[in-house]
Amino acid sequence: MTNEQHGFSTRAIHAGSEPDPRTGAVTPAIYQTSTYKQDGVGGFREGYEYSRSANPTRTALETCLAAIEGGSRGFAFASGLAAEDTLMRAVLQPGDHMIIPTDAYGGTFRLVDKVVKRWGVDYSLAKVGQADAIRGEIRPGVTKLIWIETPTNPLLGIADIAAVAQVAHEAGALLVVDNTFASSYLQQPLALGADVVMHSTTKYAGGHSDVVGGALVVGEGKDELAEAVAFHQNSLGAVAGPMDSWLVLRGLKTLAVRMEAHCNNAEKVVEYLQSRKDVSNIYYPGLESHPGHDIAAKQMKRFGGMISFQLDGGEQNAVDAIGRTKVWTLGESLGGVESLIEHPARMTHASVRGTELEVPADLIRLSVGIEDVDDLIADLDQALR
Repeated sequence: MTNEQHGFSTRAIHAGSEPDPRTGAVTPAIYQTSTYKQDGVGGFREGYEYSRSANPTRTALETCLAAIEGGSRGFAFASGLAAEDTLMRAVLQPGDHMIIPTDAYGGTFRLVDKVVKRWGVDYSLAKVGQADAIRGEIRPGVTKLIWIETPTNPLLGIADIAAVAQVAHEAGALLVVDNTFASSYLQQPLALGADVVMHSTTKYAGGHSDVVGGALVVGEGKDELAEAVAFHQNSLGAVAGPMDSWLVLRGLKTLAVRMEAHCNNAEKVVEYLQSRKDVSNIYYPGLESHPGHDIAAKQMKRFGGMISFQLDGGEQNAVDAIGRTKVWTLGESLGGVESLIEHPARMTHASVRGTELEVPADLIRLSVGIEDVDDLIADLDQALR
């Protein structure tokens, strides 16, 4: 029903969601089953034998993910970290080296530093906004994976995906881009040279704070890599269940319209924050003062719904202000229709305290939802006052 010439929303709505040939149902079924009847030993119907290996609802989601990212194959997982773990196991072995951002999601750092490192895989840190800094961390013949986020979590750093892809490929390494903050709608890393795109589908892909999931999409022409990911997905087994797959697939159908609303609201919230004398730094790539603004403008449709800022008065003042919001929900995660506010140093990034990735103690992170923006600004105003 869809092809690469179709627009983003057409692919998001139709890829993997062809009407049921028997009933005409336009919404994919939830195949809540663990196993499948075989037509004789080894006689699988359409390749389905056991739902860890494949499930029709998950297949529908994986087809859609590949279509909207412009990749060859999509893979759906039980969480974003399950997706990360599976990929790292698929491509790394003892003695290998990888590079991650100095401003990385706390869960990614914890996985690499506390789990992957124990396999005998070493890592280095590099600023994602400096391709030369990443090049300087390359260990010839040993560096196998460069892992970046753009924008990063929580300081909204921007990487030049095309430039980092060139660095990676010159070294014979793979480039993986965590596209969670941007979403598939705002940014297409595979088209810019990345080998794999990763998502926490819990966030913008699902979009309604009602599901936990993760995804990988492998680029075109990388069949061997895709087969390695598929083998490890089945072997490790942290796959998305049918209900979770269905919820993410439903979320993707409205991703484009939701992201436009997130961006609209975020821009107005940034304008409000700029008017406050007690806000010392605003991290948002849509600001011309942001060091990555020009690159973000080149590789993103718009600048997203995530904002971080520092508030005068120190850590406790930031914590107290967060606790006074009423429309903004104090909670971890991001990318849902409701606006969330959190304190990274004590919450999402507590695992990086005392490391090179430690975030400012007075930092507040906002996930701007799609409520009426005047209500969001009024609530922030009373909380900050």
